[in-house]
Amino acid sequence: MDLKGKVAIVTGAGSGIGYAIAERFAAAGAGICVNYLGYEEEAKALVQRLPRAIAVKADVSKTADVQAMVDATVGQLGAVDVLVNNAGVERSMPFLEIDEATWDLMLDVDLKGAFLCAQACGRVMRDTGKGGSIVNISSVHEDVAFPGFTPYCAAKGGLRMLMRNAALELAEFGIRVNNVAPGAIATPINTKTLNDPEKVAILNRIIPLSRMGKPEEVAEVALFLASDASSYVTGSTYYVDGGMVRYSQPL
Repeated sequence: MDLKGKVAIVTGAGSGIGYAIAERFAAAGAGICVNYLGYEEEAKALVQRLPRAIAVKADVSKTADVQAMVDATVGQLGAVDVLVNNAGVERSMPFLEIDEATWDLMLDVDLKGAFLCAQACGRVMRDTGKGGSIVNISSVHEDVAFPGFTPYCAAKGGLRMLMRNAALELAEFGIRVNNVAPGAIATPINTKTLNDPEKVAILNRIIPLSRMGKPEEVAEVALFLASDASSYVTGSTYYVDGGMVRYSQPL
C-alpha cells in the first residue's frame, strides 16, 4: 500500500493516533498537513522529520479555521487527496450532571468538526475530478454504550451516520468515506487508565486479544482505507479493537 503523489490532511495529529497516522502516511509517500490545536511543539517537531509536510494550527469546529487549513494545504502541497478526521475530545461526566458547555464541546469537535472538514475537503476533491478518500477516526462507542460518556457516544454514533450519508452522496465524485473505530488504544487520552494496573487488568479481561492496541495498528487500517488498495470500499466501519465490540460477558 502506498500514497505516492498524494496529499493528506490529518487532524489532531500532534499526538496519539493522529501522530501515528501522519508518520505512516508520510512513510507511504504522502505529503502531510499536520493539523493541531494542542501539542504544538510535537506537531512542529513531527513536520521537521517528515519529507514533505506542513503544520497548520486550526480549530476544526470553526468553519474559517477549517477553510484556512484546506487552503494552506492546497497552496503549499498542491492538493487534498485524503482527509483523516482524527481530532477529538473526551470527557467523563454522569448523565444527570452534563452541562451544556460539555455537551457542546464534544459535539462541536467530535461531530461538527468532522463534518466541516469532510465538506471542505470534499469540495476540493470534487473540483479536481480525481476523487479521494475520507477516513473518520470514530470509536467502538459509535456502536457500544459507555456509561459516563454520553456526549462522546452521541458524537461517535452521529459520526457513523455522517459517514454513511457522505459515502452515498459523494460516491458520484469518486470520493470514498469510511470509519475506523478503535477500541482501547495506548494513547495520551488513556493515560489515567494506563497508569492504573487494576484498570488495565479489567480491560485485558474484556478484550479477546487480551491487550490494549497501539496507535500504529490503527494507522495501518487508516492507510488501507486511504490507499487504492481499498478502491471498492465505502460506507463502512472498520473496528480496530482486539475483538472488544464482540465481547460477551460470561454468565
